[in-house]
Amino acid sequence: MNPKSSSVSRRQFLKLTGTFAVAAGASSLLLPRGLFGADAPSRQIGMGFIGMGIQSRGLLRGFLSAKNTRVLAVCDVDTTRREDAKKTVDKHYGVASGAGCAAYNDFKEIIQQKDIDAVCVATPDHWHAIVTLAALRSGKDVYCEKPLTHNIHEAIEVMRAVNDNKRVLQTGSMQRSMNEFRVACELVQNGAIGKVQRVECSFGDPGIPCDLAEEPVEPGLDWNQWVGPAPLRPYNSILSPRGMHNHFPNWRNYREFGGGMVTDWGAHHLDIAQWGLAMDESGPVEILPPEKPGAKRGAKLVYANGVTVEHKDGFGVDFFGTEGEVQVNRGKFFFKRGSENIADYTGQKDTNCAMEVQKAEAANLKDAKIKLYQSNNHLIDFLQCVESRKKPITNEGVGGHSAICCHLMNQAYYHGQKLKWDPKRLVFADHTGNAQWLTRDYRSPWKV
Repeated sequence: MNPKSSSVSRRQFLKLTGTFAVAAGASSLLLPRGLFGADAPSRQIGMGFIGMGIQSRGLLRGFLSAKNTRVLAVCDVDTTRREDAKKTVDKHYGVASGAGCAAYNDFKEIIQQKDIDAVCVATPDHWHAIVTLAALRSGKDVYCEKPLTHNIHEAIEVMRAVNDNKRVLQTGSMQRSMNEFRVACELVQNGAIGKVQRVECSFGDPGIPCDLAEEPVEPGLDWNQWVGPAPLRPYNSILSPRGMHNHFPNWRNYREFGGGMVTDWGAHHLDIAQWGLAMDESGPVEILPPEKPGAKRGAKLVYANGVTVEHKDGFGVDFFGTEGEVQVNRGKFFFKRGSENIADYTGQKDTNCAMEVQKAEAANLKDAKIKLYQSNNHLIDFLQCVESRKKPITNEGVGGHSAICCHLMNQAYYHGQKLKWDPKRLVFADHTGNAQWLTRDYRSPWKV
């Protein structure tokens, strides 16, 4: 139930692995062959991976292809996924079976390993903060998938821990490293659509309580450890499918483990709304539930300047201003000023998204006063910041405040109440809300 290979030091591991080839295969997460080039640091960044599901497989390929990293350990409570990840790492480095990459059932084994400088956290959401906080407090930098946390209290604690421990954290909200989203937000911040009036974001339903039936637990899964800080409940394969499945499991739909699509795709699109509105270090002052009780669309975030961000079905992220409109989604882009469509790509064959984004830049951003952080690859950006000690594009402030927006919207759905929020103190205001809604009851021995 708890197999692991022998832990080796970085020096021993490098002696075993030698020079390695760039991972084969196409992926948007793969890093360029010449990352850091001739100036590659002589000191390698030792990395550990915690949570080896489908999302982590892509991240693992990306980090393996970086010249300045060495993956030293992987961790998963599922034996099959853990062993598959170890084999992937060992095969990449040309290491004989049984040597090289360590494989653990318990994430604390990775946290305690001194040769590991940074960890990649791609567990289900309810584990994000506990693992991230342990890593930060152990002096490790963190790449953590979105949403950064499972609740608001955890977001506050993670932001504080990054600062207290002087660590580097990147949230996996990788849309900020996609050109169409950056240009869309630069257009909005530079007034290309006039004064912003409202934003619409499209994603799925809020979370629901878990009521799945009990299924027999198969050998090779540490179910108690998978549940962790959440209320202990019987196993169901919808939450943790066995084997090397090729889909994103639906634990994310259930409030005990995720927050539905509000914290899944919402963590992407509400993050872009925050960016376009220049609210990365702030947030809404009011949260409105949908007008129809029980509706799964219609909740709104209201900002101090009167701008609203509404959860609707639509394009992706849609900014409406007094003089125009910007719509953006992955590989899609639309920009209208007045009656003129300046850029328009939603799948036409005679153009492409990159060309339309360039047209928008040329027409409106050549002499722009506001230039946003430009990252062309989310993993590269993290690794460069590990070296420079600068803050990456989706640092703890960005990831923390965007996660809080998601959690606040879910609270409006869950309780059907209008909430007042203080984005400076990060508490409910004017006697609205309930302090318990900021956190959760943690199953012993886990707590945040």
